[in-house]
Amino acid sequence: MLRRKKHTNALTYLGAGTEVQGTLKVEGNLRVDGTVLGTVVVAGDLEVAPTGRIEGDEVRARSILVNGEIRARVIAEGKLTLTRTARLEGDVIAHALDIEAGATFVGRSVTGEQRGLPEPQAETVSAQGEEA
Repeated sequence: MLRRKKHTNALTYLGAGTEVQGTLKVEGNLRVDGTVLGTVVVAGDLEVAPTGRIEGDEVRARSILVNGEIRARVIAEGKLTLTRTARLEGDVIAHALDIEAGATFVGRSVTGEQRGLPEPQAETVSAQGEEA
């Protein structure tokens, strides 16, 4: 029996004027010039063109380049880039975030490695003001 390799570098293209409703899962890369109404999960990279729009609960991909519009929670394993024509409304979790001048971002962001800050060291002070 022959086994086929998964082509994670394959490109799925949604042209301008195309509208998809529901959950969209892509094994490779995705470029959106049209509209997606729903959740988008991409194993590779995602590009939203200037005419592209995604509106849903969540958008997840390795790296994301936004020239168009996203209204959703965004999770990027790598870098999320918002160009000057981008509009993003939603919370962001990304390893790195790059926002060009002119881009619109409305939401909260968490970037970098997900690790906590070190606990502050408590100091005890005696009644006379000296450290104990």
